[in-house]
Amino acid sequence: TDYGSSLTVSLPAALQPHQPFQIIVRYITADGPAIWWLDPELTYGNAKPFVFTQGHSVCNRSFFPCFDTPAVKCTYSATVKAPAGIQVLMSATQSTYLEEEGVYQFYMEYPVPAYLVALVAGDLIHADIGPRSRVWAEPCLLPTAISKLSGMVERWLTAAESLYGPYIWGRYDIVFLPPSFPIVAMENPCLTFIISSILESDEFLIIDVIHEVAHSWFGNAVTNATWEEMWLSEGLATYAQRRITTETYGAAFTCLETAFRLDALHRQMKLLGEDNPVSKLQVKLEPGVNPSNLMNLFTYEKGYCFVYYLSQLCGDPRHFDSFLRAYIEKYKFTSVVAQDLLDSFLNFFPELKEQCVESKAGLEFERWLNATGPPLAEPDLSQGSSLTRPVETLFKLWTTEPLDSVAAASSVDLTKWRTFQTVLFLDRLLDGSPLPHEVIKKLSECYSSQLDSMNAEIRIRWLQIVVRNDYYPDLYKVRRFLENQMSRMYTIPLYEDLCTGTLKSFALEIFYQTQNQLHPNLRKTIQQILSQGLNPLPAIDTTAVTTDTPAMVLEDKVSEATNGAISLRDVNVSA
Repeated sequence: TDYGSSLTVSLPAALQPHQPFQIIVRYITADGPAIWWLDPELTYGNAKPFVFTQGHSVCNRSFFPCFDTPAVKCTYSATVKAPAGIQVLMSATQSTYLEEEGVYQFYMEYPVPAYLVALVAGDLIHADIGPRSRVWAEPCLLPTAISKLSGMVERWLTAAESLYGPYIWGRYDIVFLPPSFPIVAMENPCLTFIISSILESDEFLIIDVIHEVAHSWFGNAVTNATWEEMWLSEGLATYAQRRITTETYGAAFTCLETAFRLDALHRQMKLLGEDNPVSKLQVKLEPGVNPSNLMNLFTYEKGYCFVYYLSQLCGDPRHFDSFLRAYIEKYKFTSVVAQDLLDSFLNFFPELKEQCVESKAGLEFERWLNATGPPLAEPDLSQGSSLTRPVETLFKLWTTEPLDSVAAASSVDLTKWRTFQTVLFLDRLLDGSPLPHEVIKKLSECYSSQLDSMNAEIRIRWLQIVVRNDYYPDLYKVRRFLENQMSRMYTIPLYEDLCTGTLKSFALEIFYQTQNQLHPNLRKTIQQILSQGLNPLPAIDTTAVTTDTPAMVLEDKVSEATNGAISLRDVNVSA
């Protein structure tokens, strides 16, 4: 199956309890869910082949034989041989290189779950950006990575240490991967993996790296013992991320980012329905279901809201910080369940235990964990009103009939806004689409040229608005965007929107012209989107397809994959 088959090893009957023993498994692995091989054309430099692994959640069983569960942790060592000119990195605390043999040796001295073992190899060079951090990237990307992160990572690590205790992994390095990387970022210990595409979006880069920094405590040091409780890693890491951003960038910025994410949570809730079981924090994982399918905004944002609620019970977030430091110290290098966290919380605050806060009507801990629907309580975001109020005002100007306030709306210069303000505004317009034709026309006249010069996180939202409103004058920008994107997070949402409406033939034409620049896994996903409700798409010799080739006419049928567009855009998945 997709998830492999079990290997059972029978131990000798004479083996005594606790007696050490060694098992050697000789195996070969080829293409598998964890291992992504890239031809040079799929890298930025187009010079050398590239390979990376992505183990979360249960993919590393295709990389090496392992107990592929977060409940089991162990140290590991690895020996990797690579051609000259190929740099190899792993999520390990120690590494050496024997140049004459072309052999790298790695050792992770702390116990980690199987999904955190990671490898990357390619045309990578590095630069130090702090006393315990460096960035790795392809040569053409390294200057940008340095300019964005120099000095910043140490600032974030120091803030995190002041909140949650010492950083225990030694180094915190970052490697930027080609756009084929299937998610935004992955918290592999000592070596965070991040997609290079995010480099152009400064605020998203800040949030994504700080989220992975937070995982060094929540997820890596203390791990959820079961995939049914991923919120123990993601909810706590999101809470810690926001405590770090509050310390380093202020409460207003943190509230703005939180408002943007909670907006997305409610959007997903509206889509899935309030009684959907995946909205529980303790999700039931049915046999044969890939745990990665449970990665959604509830894991992050509903989990965050519960953790935030616990912090509010303490009265002062600094008291909760003290609890989390004790929690990390008690459970580091182990895996836990929700009851471990909640029992530790009540034992740390006996006065709350005496007040029976776990049974408070309507906010019972058990209800937080097992009720479907939205969070039982959400944080007060009033400290972000200086940043969110202009968004709300502008949105009302554009959506209140009759449209007689265009002059006031058009005077707003979006280039002066923060990225999260602009994406919050565009997401709300996206929610209201299709808009009246007069509105979308005026929006384009006011903002389209401004948005053209902004980062991809902003541009993709405007282009989704263009597609969902069938606004043909700006459709050429959709083509231009897709012709220059190889990333899953910037292609899938647009293709799904194109195939949901009346523009399937346009989508097919673009795909046939660009598919050779896409990773085979992404190509397959887009083919599935294009094929919704149709016979399987034939294999096409794209060398024969020109811009004049008539595109296949597809029947209009709402794509069953639309959910994916919303989840990809809104989750902006960082594992």
